[in-house]
Parts: sequence; C-alpha cells; structure tokens
Amino acid sequence: PILTFVGPYNDKQVGAAIRRELLREGQIFFVHNRVSSINRVAAQLAELVPEARIAVAHGQLPEHVLEQVMVDFWERKFDVLVSTTIIETGLDIANANTLIIDRADKYGLSQLHQLRGRVGRGRERAYAYFLYDADKPLGEVAHDRLATIAANNELGAGMQVALKDLEIRGAGNLLGGEQSGHIAGVGFDLYLRMIGEAVSTFRGEVAEGQTELRLELPVDAHIPEEYVESERLRLEAYQKLSTASSPMASVDAIDHVLEELTDRYGEPPVQVQNLIAVSRLRRMAQKAGLSEVVTAGGNLRVASMELADSIQIRLQRMFPGARYFAQTHSVSVPLPVRQGIPLADADLIEWTGQLLVAIFGAELKVEEVSA
Repeated sequence: PILTFVGPYNDKQVGAAIRRELLREGQIFFVHNRVSSINRVAAQLAELVPEARIAVAHGQLPEHVLEQVMVDFWERKFDVLVSTTIIETGLDIANANTLIIDRADKYGLSQLHQLRGRVGRGRERAYAYFLYDADKPLGEVAHDRLATIAANNELGAGMQVALKDLEIRGAGNLLGGEQSGHIAGVGFDLYLRMIGEAVSTFRGEVAEGQTELRLELPVDAHIPEEYVESERLRLEAYQKLSTASSPMASVDAIDHVLEELTDRYGEPPVQVQNLIAVSRLRRMAQKAGLSEVVTAGGNLRVASMELADSIQIRLQRMFPGARYFAQTHSVSVPLPVRQGIPLADADLIEWTGQLLVAIFGAELKVEEVSA
C-alpha cells in the first residue's frame, strides 16, 4: 500500500519528504493546481530544498515545451515536477514514489485517488501527502474526502472510494446530458469493472477484453428524455450501443440499434444521431488498437501507435500541422476551424474518422464512421 498522510501544510515536513526521496535517488510529484501561482510555488520549493532540480508543467505551456519537460522528468533530469492535475492520467514513472498535493481539500475524491495512483509503480515504498491550509477551517465534505482517501490505501480500494464518493456527492443522473466527474466519462459500472481488471492484472490473472479507449470530443451525444422517457429503456439503449461498438460485434450491429430506436421512438434527434456516429468512431478507434482520441488545447491527440516515415509524410500533407511524437507514440493534429469556430458535433466526428483512415489506411473503412 501507499503510505498516505493527511494534514496541514508545513514547510519542514515538505522539505523532509523531498529530501528523503532524494536520498534514495527517487523523484517527486508536487501538485499545485493554480497556473497563476505555480511558478511562485516552484521558487519556494527551490528555496526550501536548494539541492533539488525542479521543473514546472501545466496545460498552458506550448505542447512541445510540455512534452520536453515530461520527457526530461522521465529521463531523471529533474527531481521534482511541480504540476497541475495534468499528471492525473497517462503517466507511468516507476522512479517517482513521493506525491505531495497542495490544498488537497479543493479536489474531488476520485481525483485524489487517481492522483495517488501516479506513485507506487515501482518496487520502492511510495508516499502520498494530502495537505491543506492550516489557517482555513475544513468543510464537512472536504473532511470526509480526506478521511476516506487516508483510510483506503490498499490495492483495489478504488471500489470503496467510488462508493464513498457516491455517498458524499449523490449518485446523480447517469443517463442524462448533465453529468460530471469520472462517472460522466465511463459510468459507474464500467469504472468498477476497470478497477477489477487492474487488480486481476496485478494478481497475474488473465483479464478478458482489451484496454479501454479514452474518447473525448466536444460532441453533444446522448439520448434525451424527450426522445426516450423511461430511464430503464435509455439504459438499455446505451448498453446495446456499447455492445455494438465493440470490434467483436458484427459490422452492421450499430445499424441494427439505430433501426430499433427509429422503429420504437421515431426519427432520432440530433443528439442521438451524434451518439450513433460516436459509436461508429469508437469502433474504428478500438479496431485500430488506440488508447486515446481526445481534444486538448486546439488539437486532437491520437495515441498510441507507431508510424512509418511514409505515413507521417502523407499525414502532414493531408492534415497541415500534424505532428508525430515518437516518445509517446502519439499524433497531434490542429483542429480545423470554419468561420472562426472550431469544428464540433457531427462535423468533428466525420473529420476525426477521416483522420483515422488517413493514419491506418486500408485497416479501417470510411463507411464505418458515416452516420
């Protein structure tokens, strides 16, 4: 388990935690989630521990600068990475075994749990410090979050954390357009299944299925209550679409779901049409073995794959500004703009499908993404 400490911020304790990690030639994540003051915090840490080599990373850095900072940290050119929550996912640095979170009372419970997962990936004992401002009283909800994260530090504790998070925040509506947090991204059942698969992998058990795809596009894609009033029936439709978008399903499985929806509820509104198109895109991406298709900072990021030089040249010709990053096996492409407005909804889905076909060629078929 990761040794977890929750308490007020104290310079002496932070300095001792950093120095202890340096003594065993390890690295440290220091999370401060305010870009406006992150450089000041980094300077304070430099005064506190002058021998530490410190780097700063946040989402407002140019992409090439941010990537170089992360590569340098991975190559152990820095000891401390002062960053925002951009390190929450996608990092696997076995040598980083101390995590310090400033103003931990401002984070959600699932976010704290996800951040703690950045350490403890090697053989060394890992430490996580969740610190709050001693001069400001903790609210009841913040106290419950920090107490929960301190009490649940065993492998597989994500289920208990998720259940407590639901208890604190309320279950909400999983099936509507207004969703938030990790539940909005994957759904509660899938979240628990992912945790179970991770525990099975650690135990050496064979986990069925493939790596989940992270697909995040600015698309209004859901089943409105006005179209399907029953929550149970909306859930049923979502489950059918999820199954149909799997690479193991038949090519026309998504068409069958669309035909059933049209037959039962009438012509689908634009949100449902977008949902169908997203399902086709998800199927394409999963067939290609991708782990990420996400928009960030005016670009679309696609990962992970290895591209031959000829494909890189073709991609840059078809999509000006496209870049391939060999270190992260990812492609970044500027999002197109029409009349000063970035593409969204159906146009963005279609463009993304064309990009995947340009990358993978004959391995994917254009008709699979057309709505």
